[in-house]
Amino acid sequence: MLEAFKHEVCEANRRLADENLATLNWGAVSGYDKHTDTVAIMPAGVAHEDVKPQDIVLVDLDGDIIEGRLEPCRDTPTHCLIYKAFHHAGVYGVCHMFSPYATMYAQARMPIPCMGMTHADYFYGEVPVTRDLTEAEVAQSYEADVGRVIIETFRQNEINPALTPAVLVAGHAPFAWGPSADHAVNNAIALEAVAQMCHGTTRLNPSAAPLPKYMMDKRHNRKHRSDSPYGQRLL
Repeated sequence: MLEAFKHEVCEANRRLADENLATLNWGAVSGYDKHTDTVAIMPAGVAHEDVKPQDIVLVDLDGDIIEGRLEPCRDTPTHCLIYKAFHHAGVYGVCHMFSPYATMYAQARMPIPCMGMTHADYFYGEVPVTRDLTEAEVAQSYEADVGRVIIETFRQNEINPALTPAVLVAGHAPFAWGPSADHAVNNAIALEAVAQMCHGTTRLNPSAAPLPKYMMDKRHNRKHRSDSPYGQRLL
């Protein structure tokens, strides 16, 4: 079972390169297996297009290596903390990437408002931005404190991580997640697309207002309710 799990996470990491979400070897995708409390994650220093299933590292939720010949990526503590805090919301895959437009919003310390229907399909309301980490947080346990500030942002603002499966880490870059590693990459792709559209929208019309709540509710619920008309159903 874990071999298939490693293969799934490997393919998700390869998609980062295929979808132009990764420059060099920046970023990583992980998956969480709730039955074994095991996280499968990208190894450090390996190019996404070159990663193989046997390279994927298995760690526990504290980030300790269970299996693997390589070191896990440096952001492993962040991924593990997200799983600990958000697994109840069905988060079993996390994608950290440096896609240009979403990263620009993170570096500008600006949330991405819900300007249109496409945004509402994937993210309910604005995609939030965290506060800056303090000097002490950066010095003591940077990667773990990135995870803590993400969790803090969602809890303090009462944001449901299942409805808004992404965040912008101030001065850094985005994280996206979902019910699997592959879904996390899909949400990362959507995040970059809506960031680019929002950037263009606000340049064309700096006074453009976010989508009214009744329109956002209609679109999000239409896509995510159990009887959603999206996709095909067997007759």
